[in-house]
Amino acid sequence: MARSNRQSKILELISTKEIETQDELVSELRNLDFDITQATISRDIKELRLIKILSAETGKYKYAVVENENQAVSNKYILVFKEAVISIKSARNLCVLKTIKGMASAVCGIIDKLNLENVLGSVCGDDTVMIILPSDSNAENTTTTLNRITA
Repeated sequence: MARSNRQSKILELISTKEIETQDELVSELRNLDFDITQATISRDIKELRLIKILSAETGKYKYAVVENENQAVSNKYILVFKEAVISIKSARNLCVLKTIKGMASAVCGIIDKLNLENVLGSVCGDDTVMIILPSDSNAENTTTTLNRITA
């Protein structure tokens, strides 16, 4: 019974807070009077099949539950994104990314995997990606989020 309660609380915590590390998770659970160790948390993470994904809000990695593996943005994709993108700027309701020649398609695919809020669609050429958003402010927010990823 204790394990199922603990794992339920873990799922609740990661859905309401951005938990970056196992130590952070241990600390949160201890604050809730769970007597646990880092090794126990490590096993729980494996059993719950938690992964770390990039937070669209903060640009940091956090634990999350993924219903299907296509939702996860792996570290490899983030590294490709960082290496391929030269610049990110907003232009009215658009977010425009300049990439290394030939990499726009890969970057566009990664953007689709990020499931960014308010994105209506994205198109790419050889070295440019254009993300279409409903408003100028949405484009500025998306530009800020993507710039955090490349930082």
